[in-house]
Amino acid sequence: MLTENKNSQIINELREVFPADRILSDFSECYAYCQDAINIDNIKNFAVGVVLVETVEEVQSVVKIANKYNIPLVCRGAGTNVVGACIPERESLVISFIRMNKILEINSANMTTTVQSGVIVGDLQREAEKKGLFYPPDPSNLAVSTIGGSIAQSSAGAKAFKYGTTKDYVLELTVVSAGGEIIKTGSKTIKNACGYNLNSLFVGSEGTLGIIVEAVLKLIPMPESKSVMMCYFDKVEGAINAVSAIISHKITPCAIDFMDKNSIKTVEDFKHAGLLTDKECALVIEIDGLQSDIKYQKETVLKILSDFGASEIQSSKNTEEYNRIWSARRASMGACARLKPNVTTDDLIVPRENLAKLVLEVRKICEKYGLIVCMVGHVGDGSVHPQIPVDFSDKDEINRLKTAKKEIYALTVSLGGIISGEHGIGMLKREDLALVVDKTTLNYMREIKKVFDPKNILNPDKIFYVE
Repeated sequence: MLTENKNSQIINELREVFPADRILSDFSECYAYCQDAINIDNIKNFAVGVVLVETVEEVQSVVKIANKYNIPLVCRGAGTNVVGACIPERESLVISFIRMNKILEINSANMTTTVQSGVIVGDLQREAEKKGLFYPPDPSNLAVSTIGGSIAQSSAGAKAFKYGTTKDYVLELTVVSAGGEIIKTGSKTIKNACGYNLNSLFVGSEGTLGIIVEAVLKLIPMPESKSVMMCYFDKVEGAINAVSAIISHKITPCAIDFMDKNSIKTVEDFKHAGLLTDKECALVIEIDGLQSDIKYQKETVLKILSDFGASEIQSSKNTEEYNRIWSARRASMGACARLKPNVTTDDLIVPRENLAKLVLEVRKICEKYGLIVCMVGHVGDGSVHPQIPVDFSDKDEINRLKTAKKEIYALTVSLGGIISGEHGIGMLKREDLALVVDKTTLNYMREIKKVFDPKNILNPDKIFYVE
């Protein structure tokens, strides 16, 4: 543990490099940076100081000071992750990228963009669209989540089914190493077969191998037209089977999302979006492409939905209706949070053929332990997010939640799935990682960590403990 005198020395040395308004060291200021969207019941203030960086060189300066005093570094974008990936678990310096938020270039000829880590995903999408280009990764919190955070957590979103996830758009990263050096992991070209693919190593590494400060990302042409439908079913199995039928007809929707009856009712009570609360579940299906192709896609999808028991379909006719449907879907966690003081969410993914069973069995497990669950997810790629409202002051309820989670994870694995498809591991799922990653592989991961971070100062203890 660092002494109070050493903590003061660290802050004083940082003040020699940074303006006063970009160093936070008061207890109340730092306390806010010791929490993210994980909803823990016992926040500990392990942040010695917070540094609001703006340049690559400033990040290198912080790393240099951290090495001098052997103090851990925790990087933070918007703090919207739900696995505790940016919560300091030891006395640490927090590097905030909230001011390092410039879109450095959008190159229409190459269809690439170069951005700093603190750029908001939604902001990048809007700027790209002004040039007729498209950045598809769309986590539900895209209005606030950052590019650096989405790369660190290997995030995805609703459009992953057709367009892939964040990892599929990373061409090159600029990374500050644990020793303060600059690492370039790729190039601005679409293809690259020059040595190891280090992009894949840093994507999803949660700030444990290096500090991502800039990214070159691939863009694609913006679809000419798009439409979204809210499709209601009286049986979960009918909805899941309809998805498989749509795909078998060689139609690839931009997004196929799912809401169960609890999430529909909870969102409607919150948003008053005109959702039908008497239905068992709903699919949110977006199609996009050439205007001439949208009519055929839509007609085919509507027929398939009807054949598989869709009881009601609400279809967007304009931008306002499009935004209303997606706003309702994205409001699920916020709406769920109104039910109890806290809400937990999870990130399960199974082969699509087992998705209906996963949804129904998760519901049974939660009923067995007296827990409310609202389930949403991305049906196209087999992922489900069970959102469980709880009261952290109710110890009995928390114990029931922990037991239910263990059963839910065991169920997921038994169905050929894994415990994280897009949220990451962080601190929340660290003890459960061995369910899906074997001991030999975990040991190799630890060895990789030791190579890149021999002093274990980069977000220590996240994903796994280094022995």
